[in-house]
Formats: sequence, structure tokens, C-alpha cells
Amino acid sequence: MYEEEGEQLAGSYAIFFAEGDSLAKQGEYAKAIESFSKALEFQPEDRACLVSRSKCYLQLGDTAAALKDAETSLKEDSKYHGGLYRKAETLYRMGDFEHALMFYHRGSKIRPDLNEFKLGIQKAQEAISNSIGTPEACKLDKTGDLSFFKQQDTVGKKKQAKTQKAAHHQIKAKQGPVASEKTMKELLGELYADREYLERLSKDSKIGKNDSSIYTLINEGVTYLDSRAEFWRQQKPMYTRKREKILRRWKPPPTRPLNPGSRHAKSGKDQFSDHTKFVLKALEDIDNSLANGDAEKSLSEAEQTMMTVMSLTDADLPNRNQFIATLHSSLGNAYLELGQTDQALEHFQKDMKIAEEEGYDDALGRSLYNLGRVYSIMGKYEEGIQFWLKRVPLLKTSEESAWLFHEIGRCYWEAGNYTEAKENGEKSLKAAEESHDQFWQLNASMLIAQTEVKLGNLPHGLSCFKNCLTLAEVLDDTDSQEAIKKAIEEVNTQIVDNIQQPTASQD
Repeated sequence: MYEEEGEQLAGSYAIFFAEGDSLAKQGEYAKAIESFSKALEFQPEDRACLVSRSKCYLQLGDTAAALKDAETSLKEDSKYHGGLYRKAETLYRMGDFEHALMFYHRGSKIRPDLNEFKLGIQKAQEAISNSIGTPEACKLDKTGDLSFFKQQDTVGKKKQAKTQKAAHHQIKAKQGPVASEKTMKELLGELYADREYLERLSKDSKIGKNDSSIYTLINEGVTYLDSRAEFWRQQKPMYTRKREKILRRWKPPPTRPLNPGSRHAKSGKDQFSDHTKFVLKALEDIDNSLANGDAEKSLSEAEQTMMTVMSLTDADLPNRNQFIATLHSSLGNAYLELGQTDQALEHFQKDMKIAEEEGYDDALGRSLYNLGRVYSIMGKYEEGIQFWLKRVPLLKTSEESAWLFHEIGRCYWEAGNYTEAKENGEKSLKAAEESHDQFWQLNASMLIAQTEVKLGNLPHGLSCFKNCLTLAEVLDDTDSQEAIKKAIEEVNTQIVDNIQQPTASQD
């Protein structure tokens, strides 16, 4: 009996925490909160789980709940850096910049190696400065005796050349990018062009010939953009961005030329181009709204775009059915995010029907994945597995295989079929290793470790958890590290108890 309870604790806490961590990285914060809450039922005082849930609450705008979890994580140890950071971030979001700055400083003293505290100090100081104003905002009255400044101006002109040269050297020293140019471009987006422009200005010898302050302004601009890029990099690591690209499989359909006999053959080409551009832009807006957490806006945009597309003919909009299928997928995603699973299911089924009739492999793969996702959320794991198994023959890359086999394995785990869960976890791990994707290597390894414990293979489960810990350290995932360490402790306890039980029965 004791062994079964210990096994349940070791497996259940770790599984719910890992599930919450994975959902949070996908941006599904409401679902992540549910998983973290279930994990906390097994270990109510777990710091890593509390700060993870706090982060999710903050992403959803619930600052009160976020602050409560952050403070709870600091009850036993007021110097816990994870709790300090989450409390500082929540206070910053609440507009309490002074107290946020205080907690950023506390965390920085305890863990000076962590850049997030340094960035927090910087942004809090900037916020305070913006709130109370800067010295430049003060306007001096020019009346009175200005002879002193006239004398100083003569001296200043002699120093100007030297100052200008020093400023030029300073900007060269400071403007090294925080990452590769490719990464910088992805992080800054449209601002990357501004950074390039400032760099070119800094190398122009004619700039600032009569005023060295221009070099200082350029330097401040480059430094600011670099700090923002570093901040965004930490908010959303590259491996998360890479995974999101994999999940968004649909690509805009290729444009087909109009038939010579079409009623638009002479002047309709421009109109056709306008229709296509409009729908593509609308689809992008729909995805952005959903990614930003506004499912209702995404739903409204998708419904309006669907009405527009349905009013057009095939001549107006080539590949019209493919756009309709994509819009059904967008409607399903919005409904699913709003918790309306029946409506989501209906639109995903329509997406699949069009894909099968028209032979759209990408759309078929998308709809099968989404249908499996809905059924798994509804707790109908067997139905979800069947749709995902139909998706397997359509896999094109190792990255796709890694996440799909992991999802199938997770459903088997939830259904209590631990043998199948382990087999699919191993397939996921193999695919993740082939694609060198450490994020999915960690998820797959966690699934394998948890199934080994459920199957009673404690030594092998312990070895798998240790591999998970190594991967979490490589990814610098501190929350996962703490959860894995607790799972390792619990498995070790079970192994010791199993050794001692036969001895006790003999006595």
C-alpha cells in the first residue's frame, strides 16, 4: 500500500508539472495553470510549481493571484531567487516600480549571474525615470549674467575634438550585438533596420563633426536596442520560437494564373491579387490575435473573413477551398481557446472534410492533429490517439515526429496504458535526437521516466530522471530542474523502502 502511494506521488506530481511546463511554453497559460494546480495538490508548498503558476497568472493579467503565488514561494526561504524574480515581475506589471526595483536588487545580490535581474533593474529604473521625469525636462531661464558660460564655451571648443573622438571609440566598444545577426533580426523584427541604420551612422566620420553629443545619442540608441533584444530573448527563448514554427504548418497557397477566357483576364489580375492579399493579411491578423491571447477577437476576425471568402468565386480567389479549410481551422482554434470544444470539433471536422476531398495533405495533417487535440482535452484519449495515429504517415520531419509521438504517448499515459506510453516516448526521443531538438528531448525523456516508474522499473526510471536533469540544466530551465530533483528524491525513497520491506517481513 505504501509503495503504491509513493509511486503515485512520484509519478503524478512530475507528470502534472511537466504537462504544465509544456503548456506554458506553448502559450496555453489557462491550461498550464490547471496542470500546475493539480501538481500542487500533491506538493502544496513546492516552490518551482508556485513560481511557474505565478508566471502563468501574470501572462493572463491576474496580478493578484500571481503575487500570492510568488509570496507563498518565499515563505520558507525569503532568499529564493525564483520567488523574488516573480514577485518583482508582478509588482512591475502592477505599476509598483519602486518595490519591483527593490526585489530585482535583492535577487541580483543573491544571484548576480542571472541576467534577468539586471534587465529587471534596468527596466524598473527606466519606468521610474519616465514616471517622475528627467533632468532634460527642466527648462532654465536664460535671463541673468551669462559671462561665466561664455568663458566656458571657449574652453569647451578646445576639448570638443577630444570628446568626439572618445565618444566614437565608446560606441565601438559598446555596440557588439547580444546574439548572432540572424538571431538579432528575429528578436528585433522591424527594429532591426533601425539598429543597422544607427550602426552605419556611427561609422560615418562626417556625423557629429561639430557636435559630439550626436555620437552619444547614437550609442544610447544601439545600447537600448541591444538591451531590448536581450530582454525579448529571455522572455521567449529561440527553441520555443522554433517549436511554434513547426506547429504552424500551413503555408499560403501558390498563386495560379487566370484562364485566358476568364472574365477577369484583361483587368482582373489586379483584383485577384487584391483578394489574395486581403485574405492572407486577414489570416495573419487572426493568428496574431490568438497568439496575443485575444481569442474572441480572433474568432470575430475569422468569422468576418469567412463571410468575405464565401462571397467570392473561384475566379476571384484561386485555391478558394484551401482558404476556407484554413479558416475553419482558425475558427476551431479560437473556439478551443474559449473552451467551446463542441464548436471547435465541428470546424476541425469541416477542415478535414475539405482536405480529404481536395487532396490537401498539409491541411489534412493539420486537421487530424487538431481533432486529436480536442478529444484529448475532452478526456477522450482513445479517440484522440486514433486521429493522431492517422497523422503519423503524413509526418515529414523529425521535429514533427518528436512532438506528435510525445502527444500520443501522453494520451496513452492518461488512459493508463503505460507500455504504449513508453514506446511512443522512445519514438519521440529518437526523433528529437535526430533533429537535435533539446526541448523535445526533455519532454520525451520525462515521459519515459514517468512510465518507467509506473511500470515498477524504479532503477531505470531513476536513470531516466537523471538524464532529464542534465537536459534541463543545458536548457537552463530552473523550474524543471527543481521538479526533476524532487522526483529523483521520491524514486530514491521508493527504492530504499522496497529494499527495507523484505527485511522487515523476515524479522
